[in-house]
Amino acid sequence: MSTSTTRSNAIYASLRRAILEQALKPGTKLPEDSIGETFGVSRTLAKAALVRLESDGLVEMKPNRGAAVAVPSFAEAEDVFALRRCLEREVIERLCRKMPKDGIDALRSHVREEERAIRSASPRSIRLAGEFHILLAELTASTELTGFVSRIVSRSSLILARFGRPHSAECGIGEHHSLIDALAAQDQDTATRLMDAHLHAVEDRANTDDSGRDSDISAILMRYLSPTE
Repeated sequence: MSTSTTRSNAIYASLRRAILEQALKPGTKLPEDSIGETFGVSRTLAKAALVRLESDGLVEMKPNRGAAVAVPSFAEAEDVFALRRCLEREVIERLCRKMPKDGIDALRSHVREEERAIRSASPRSIRLAGEFHILLAELTASTELTGFVSRIVSRSSLILARFGRPHSAECGIGEHHSLIDALAAQDQDTATRLMDAHLHAVEDRANTDDSGRDSDISAILMRYLSPTE
């Protein structure tokens, strides 16, 4: 892997973390020159990272207007969560048919990371909550399904960042624990019911609070220069 590719990947990973942890809110401008200066790279490498984030549904790039964190509409939310429930039911069905040997251990390990992040009041807990669902999809060993789930989870995160109201992260942790127990028992009916209830609870956390999008991108990104935790 070339040095330029490695640097572009690092910028992509840092920006992705900042967006999913809600440090960069929907609508925040992402100037290529500011990103390049912060990371000490060219605008070309900064743009390459932004293009990848656009394909993830996290960034919008418009001619003559530059890039910005994507701004989902309130009308989009219902459609996104309906599609997400369909995709995650498919994930549950596949995992109940065939769970990888170390799959349950991997899920429990991830939830322990969520718990540590919550105890330390780290914004990582927001990102890890979404990545739990991406991990579930990865355990199906379906590249296509994982890609669909990853994109729609990212879009859901943006919806919550724009419209979400405060909620108890501990509730989400309990829901994740219950889901893992059902998967370990290969109880598809219970696992499906728990996932549907969990996603409805996530959707219910959205409201119409559209404040707090102004930010200093350079100051924010300075906190995300270190490797992914």
